[in-house]
Amino acid sequence: MPDNITRYELPPAGITLLGYVVRRMHKTQWLMSVPALLAENKTSEALAQIAMYAVTSSTSFGRAYYQPQFNPAGAEISEADTVTGAIVTAKLVSTSPHYLITYTAAMPNGDLFSGSEEITGTTVGLRGLGMPAPSKFNFESGMYTAHLTGILTSELALSFIGRTRIRAYGFLNFNDNANNTGKLTIDRKEFISLEINNKKMRLQFV
Repeated sequence: MPDNITRYELPPAGITLLGYVVRRMHKTQWLMSVPALLAENKTSEALAQIAMYAVTSSTSFGRAYYQPQFNPAGAEISEADTVTGAIVTAKLVSTSPHYLITYTAAMPNGDLFSGSEEITGTTVGLRGLGMPAPSKFNFESGMYTAHLTGILTSELALSFIGRTRIRAYGFLNFNDNANNTGKLTIDRKEFISLEINNKKMRLQFV
């Protein structure tokens, strides 16, 4: 993932935690092909696109320029994805005992992606500081629905020369109402393994 992506998510003027989450979710181009796939009854391919959006919109890879400013509980921020026009909204529901964030991405055609993540704390290890976040996602397009759950951990790989990096790892399990099932894993090197109905793919985070 080139650093210009995290520069967008963490702009030079500064940003709040919710602002960062909204910018991180501005990858809704992953969802643009879903209506056409569903119209052709390619539900497994549609589910793959939804899963890719879920993982890429929940993670960042690149330089960690600074730590976003914290929002107060109850704060909410909305901003349109400049590529697709989707309206992305994030809300900080609570800060105690954990940070609970809910969000939606409303597509121009009426499709809706929604979800939540609960940042349960910070772990300290040899690879860096980890922030595991149990996450749940839902997607609706007409009569079609998909559900995804898992744990995605954001990690700061610390550097003594000012080049601290942000990355992620974790997994999602998912299914839809067309009887498709799948699972996804993402590793620290930005590679994604995706399996739907026992068919496997290996992709790079983009």
